[in-house]
Amino acid sequence: MTLADYVIAKATQAKAAAPQLALLPTDVKNTALLAMADALESHKADLLKANQLDLRAAVGLSPAAIDRLTLTPKRITEMATGLREVAALPDPVGQVFGMARRPNGMQVGRMRVPIGVIGIIYESRPNVTADAASLCLKSGNAVVLRGGSEAIQSNAAIVKVISEAGGKAGIPEGAITFIENPDRQISVLLLKQDKYIDLIIPRGGEGLMEFVTKESRIPVIKHDKGVCHTYVDASADLEMAESICFNAKVQRPGTCNAMETLLVHEGIAHKFLPPLIARYQEAGVDVRGCPRTAILAPSVTPAKESDWGTEF
Repeated sequence: MTLADYVIAKATQAKAAAPQLALLPTDVKNTALLAMADALESHKADLLKANQLDLRAAVGLSPAAIDRLTLTPKRITEMATGLREVAALPDPVGQVFGMARRPNGMQVGRMRVPIGVIGIIYESRPNVTADAASLCLKSGNAVVLRGGSEAIQSNAAIVKVISEAGGKAGIPEGAITFIENPDRQISVLLLKQDKYIDLIIPRGGEGLMEFVTKESRIPVIKHDKGVCHTYVDASADLEMAESICFNAKVQRPGTCNAMETLLVHEGIAHKFLPPLIARYQEAGVDVRGCPRTAILAPSVTPAKESDWGTEF
């Protein structure tokens, strides 16, 4: 089988599952998500073993990349928790909104329906495999998952666990389709499958965004460089805001959704920033601030213009 035939077979498999998944009742989807969460936790040993294979092969990766690649019992539990949280969300499929009555008396509105097949191309974080699969399942979309080659063993193990659990709960075969071939040409071929895949979502760094945008014949929803901002307004609950801002930077600073820039309303900056900056510095964060921030917290490093657009 050629690489092109391989990719088409995978995309066709997902395309065949999409109509069945779109009509799946909410309770079946939720039951499947909960079963998938339980399966992740009950197969922790298998997932950690697969992850060790990836880590042993991770020669030349930076410490931040190794951290993104690493699974721990806690991170597997967090993946399972994420699936349970998705199960608890309202089902978007079939929701009607924006109803309005036309002059002739006809009512017109919008209904949320599944997109069809979503291709997700992502880099080294294995937890994205479970996150992406769960969100697509809840929204009634089949998914084709293309993870980074550095996490191939971890991703394959996660897909095996959640696919088996989901299948037993009524999820159609092919609803979660995984590209297990690490050949780099696969991604290029996948991005040409506009006959079978309806949307591409890349998750990763700037290089991946540029590659997907350049190569795809399929509509793409993408983020930018990963320079994530948090804004704290004057009306915010400051205790909650401090907790959110601290977590956004410190929990996993090596991931693409870690906060890089914090914007604070001038009316609360004098009481909000000094204690938060002290917490950041105690945690080892290099805090760089504008001139007004430096007045409030003299220990910060003055920010250069280039800092504002940098993913650290």
